[in-house]
Amino acid sequence: MKALIVEDETKTGDYLRKGLSENGFTVDLATDGVDGLHLALTGEYDIIVLDVTLPGKDGWNVLTELRRSQQTPVIFLTARDKVEDRVKGLELGADDYLVKPFAFSELLARIRTLLRRGKVQQPDVLKIADLELDPLRRRATRGQSRIDLTAKEFSLLHLFLRRQGEVLSRTFIAEQVWDMNFDSDTNVVEVAMRRLRAKIDDGFGQKLLHTIRGMGYIMEERD
Repeated sequence: MKALIVEDETKTGDYLRKGLSENGFTVDLATDGVDGLHLALTGEYDIIVLDVTLPGKDGWNVLTELRRSQQTPVIFLTARDKVEDRVKGLELGADDYLVKPFAFSELLARIRTLLRRGKVQQPDVLKIADLELDPLRRRATRGQSRIDLTAKEFSLLHLFLRRQGEVLSRTFIAEQVWDMNFDSDTNVVEVAMRRLRAKIDDGFGQKLLHTIRGMGYIMEERD
């Protein structure tokens, strides 16, 4: 799962990023509304946590522009606690509204509720051949075998299963699974891909994860 936090208060932003990362999310953090909107429109996020009072462009405007092109779940997390503010946020298209100060456990529970709700039109379990991934239970299996994955390996597999049949470049993988400022000169992607391939393909007759020389990687069934 990938989350975007748009929060200008450094301490709160770092706290949210740490908490969500520890709970299996890949997290991007924007500290103003302009950057937040750009990331929201150009990235692929499962959830957006959005403050209202932001430099550059406030949360109301960020959400208004975002809703013109996509329906990514958004939860407002803000000190604006008046009833009219809550109503405005929900009417603009927010999926939830939580007031600061907040308990992280409540925020996490609300995020998980929104993600479950968003799965109505998506398969609960992602599949290719005999490989299955349950994102909510964070469980991966191939045939009758359970596959133990690290958080990054889980995010990698989730990305490939959502993009079956597409060639994914190393840069794209790095942006989606690591942070946006990933150093493409390192071999972190290659190392992670080797480890993932060893877990999901080694020992099985049909290989599912393939290297496309000079382009990247693809997950697909081949004869």
